Amino acid sequence: MRLSKAFQPTLKEVPAEAQIASHRLMLRAGLVRQTSSGIYAWLPAGLRVLRNIEQIIREEQDAIGAQEVLMPTLQSADLWRRSGRYDAYGPEMLRIQDRHGRELLYGPTNEEMITDIFGSSVSSYKQLPKALYHIQWKFRDEVRPRFGVMRGREFLMKDAYSFDADYQGAVNSYRRMMLSYLRIFQRLGVRAVPMVADTGPIGGDLSHEFLVLAPTGESGVFFDAALEEQDWLGRPVDCDNEEDLAAFFSSVTDHYAATDEKHDEAAWAEVPDERKREGRGIEVGHIFYFGTKYTESMGIEVSGADGAKFSPHMGSYGVGVSRLVGAIIEASHDDAGIIWPDSVAPYKAAILNLRPGDEACDAICEEIYGADPENFMYDDRSERAGVKFNDADLMGHPWQIIVGPRGAKEGKVELKRRADGERFELPVAEALAKIGAA
Repeated sequence: MRLSKAFQPTLKEVPAEAQIASHRLMLRAGLVRQTSSGIYAWLPAGLRVLRNIEQIIREEQDAIGAQEVLMPTLQSADLWRRSGRYDAYGPEMLRIQDRHGRELLYGPTNEEMITDIFGSSVSSYKQLPKALYHIQWKFRDEVRPRFGVMRGREFLMKDAYSFDADYQGAVNSYRRMMLSYLRIFQRLGVRAVPMVADTGPIGGDLSHEFLVLAPTGESGVFFDAALEEQDWLGRPVDCDNEEDLAAFFSSVTDHYAATDEKHDEAAWAEVPDERKREGRGIEVGHIFYFGTKYTESMGIEVSGADGAKFSPHMGSYGVGVSRLVGAIIEASHDDAGIIWPDSVAPYKAAILNLRPGDEACDAICEEIYGADPENFMYDDRSERAGVKFNDADLMGHPWQIIVGPRGAKEGKVELKRRADGERFELPVAEALAKIGAA
C-alpha cells in the first residue's frame, strides 16, 4: 500500500479520552475510531491486525480437529429461556424486539445456540467427540466501557465448544484446547500464562485463564518461569493419544501460576527464588469445562452404545480477538509508538523514501515495493524525513527500509528493526532476504 493513497488517519495529539497506552496508540496510529461509547470502527490497518490474529487462531484450532462454523449475532430469547439464563443474565444483555414482537438478543456468548444446533444434528455417541468454533462479534452492555478495545461493549471473540460422551473425553478435549491456546499465543508473539480460574459450582480444576504479561494488566500474577521458557510449537503432542495429552497437561499444571485472587503464599514459597516471576496480566482467553449444564437444561440427549440416552459433556473456550490487539500493544510498545510482533503486524515493513523525486531513490523504492506490495507500506509522501520516521515508529511496522540518496547511488538501503533499533546497511536483495520478502 502506498501511504499517499492509504486511509491511515494518524493523529499528532494524544486523545484526551484515552487513559491507557493501547487506546492512545490505536487512535493515534489510525487503527480504530470510536463511533459511540464502547463501540469502535476498525480502519484498514487495524482490520489487517484482526485478520492476522484470526488466521493464526483458525490454523491452530483446525490443527486439533475443531471445525469452524458461523453463528448469527442475533439470538432468540426462547433459546436462553430453555437454559434458564434469559432472566438471570442481567442488564449486560441487549434485548430486542423485531416488528412481529418476537424477543431477540444480541448475543453476549453462544452456549445456548451451539447446544441447540448440536442437539438438532447429532443423535448417537458414534458421532462424538465434536469441537466447533466460530469468530463472531459479541455485545455486552458494560456500565462504564473504558480503555478502548480492552473493555468495550462490542468485541470480536473466538469461542469454541466441545461435546463428549463422558468426563474423560471432555478432559481430553480440554487438554487439546489448552495446547492449541498455548501455540496460538506463542505464534502471536506474546507471553500468555495459563492460570487456574474459578470453576464456580461445578468445581474441579478444569478452568484456566490465559493472561498476557503487561505492566498495565488488571490482575497481579505469580508464576514459575518454566511456563514461559517452553516451546509449545516445537513440542510434539499426539492429540489422539490420552497419555500424551496427560503428560502435556502435567507439564503445564505442575508449575505454579496464579492471579492475586487465587495466590497461595505457601505454594509460592516452594518455587525456587530464581524461577519466581511476578507482574501484571491482561486476560485474553479462558477455557472452561461445565459438564452437562446446558445439554441437560436444554433437553439434549444422544444414544449410547447400550441404547440408553445421555446428555453429552461440554466445555467452552474463548479468545478475545479484538481485546488481543490492545493487549499486544500494552505488552509491546515504547514512547514512540507500537512495536508489532511480526506475525500480527498490519504490514511487514515500511519503505521510507527520504528524497521523493530523486531518480535513484524512486527506482529503488519501486523495486522494493514491487517485491511484496501486499505486505509493504510505502511512504511515498512529500513529507520531511522526521515526519516519516515518526509515523513509521508510531505505526510499529517490524522493519523500516530507509532509502536515501547517498545509499541509493550505491544500490544500498538502511534496514532498521523496530523492536530493538538495530540497523543494517545492505544491498536491496540482501535487505529483502533478511525480512523474508525475497
